[in-house]
Amino acid sequence: MRKKIPTITRPDPAYAATLQQGDREVPGKEDEAQVTATKTGTPAADVDADRHESERVPEGTVAPHQVTAESTDPHTSLRAPVSARALSPTRKIDIRVNALERQEAALQTCGVEPAHVVRAALRRAVKGWQLSPVFAPVAEERRTRNTQWQARTSLAVDAASLGVLLRDHDPLEVLSKWALIRGQVEPLIWGEIDAILDEIAIRAASPHEPNAP
Repeated sequence: MRKKIPTITRPDPAYAATLQQGDREVPGKEDEAQVTATKTGTPAADVDADRHESERVPEGTVAPHQVTAESTDPHTSLRAPVSARALSPTRKIDIRVNALERQEAALQTCGVEPAHVVRAALRRAVKGWQLSPVFAPVAEERRTRNTQWQARTSLAVDAASLGVLLRDHDPLEVLSKWALIRGQVEPLIWGEIDAILDEIAIRAASPHEPNAP
C-alpha cells in the first residue's frame, strides 16, 4: 500500500528562505499581485510587470539603452559655430598680377627673388579682403613686361557682389571675371610690394647686432 504524501497548504518560511531571490518567483507574490489587481482594476500581469520595472530602474534615472532628446544628435555639442561669411556662396576667379615698371629697379636690387616678393604681396593683399559690388576701373599705370615676376592664383569672391558687377557692367558675361575685379585687387598688391621693398631696405640698412659671447 502506497504512502500518501501530505499536501502543503500554506507557505513554509524555512523552505522559502532556501530559494534564491533572482528571477524565480517567491511564494505569495501571485496572491499579492492578485489583490492589487482586484483593488485597482488592473490585470494581475500588468501589476506584476510594473513592480518588476520599478525594482529594476530607480525613479529619476535613465536606463543605459534610453536616449534623451538632448543626446539624439551626437554632433549638437561638437559642431563649431559657422560664420556668416562661410555660409555665403562664393565663385572662384583666376587672377594674374604683374609688378609695376617703377618697381623694377627696387625688385632687382632688393636681394630677394622678385617673383617671391610679388607672391608675398599677393598673399598679404587678399588676406581678409572682400569684393565690393562697386566697380573700380582698371588703373592706367604701366606694368612690367617681365612675365617671370607674375603672380597667378585663384581667388574666391562673394557671389552676390560679383553678380551685381556682372549685371551692371557685363550682363552678357562676355568679359573675363578678372577684368571686373582687377581695379580693386591690383592697387592693393602694388601697395604691398612697396611695403615689402621698404621693409627689406630698412632691414638691410640697420646695423647687425653683435653676437653675444
